[in-house]
Amino acid sequence: MTKVNYSKYFFVFPLFLFFVFAFKSEKDSLHKRIFNIMLDEVKEGVPGKKGIADKMSFKDGKLFSDYLFDKYNFKWLRYRINKDSIYTDSTETEVRLLQVEASATSEDNQTVSVTFDCLEWDIDGVIKITKNDKLKKYYDFVGREKGGKPKKVKKDKKKIVEVIENGDPPKKE
Repeated sequence: MTKVNYSKYFFVFPLFLFFVFAFKSEKDSLHKRIFNIMLDEVKEGVPGKKGIADKMSFKDGKLFSDYLFDKYNFKWLRYRINKDSIYTDSTETEVRLLQVEASATSEDNQTVSVTFDCLEWDIDGVIKITKNDKLKKYYDFVGREKGGKPKKVKKDKKKIVEVIENGDPPKKE
């Protein structure tokens, strides 16, 4: 019988795990986000009276719209982030702005083009559907991320209660 020296595997396995996790690809900021949107069809510059509810999902550099799939049979559309910036607004809050565009063409020469801005949890953009380079449909859409605006963290009110009960400022420990 031959003896197998397992000690070398104890050095190789952690090294392998290090390389797997160190070089793991980084996902973009829209990955695994879902937005509830409202589509308005625009005809001759005037939006329609009735909006269409839709859900837009993002995963691995592709976007999926329930409405585009049901109506026009477009599945996952590849998107590209043209601008990804963070700035401070008037309330001294950091805000992330994304400008994104996506497009795809079907076999019958029908093209869908989606262009939008994503400002934190809000989304606003347009969808253009053309056939043979002639505009067929034009939609404006607005929406908000599913789950809505994140809740603000409430400050601890324990110290305020101590001051009122004792009449003295709270003691530092």
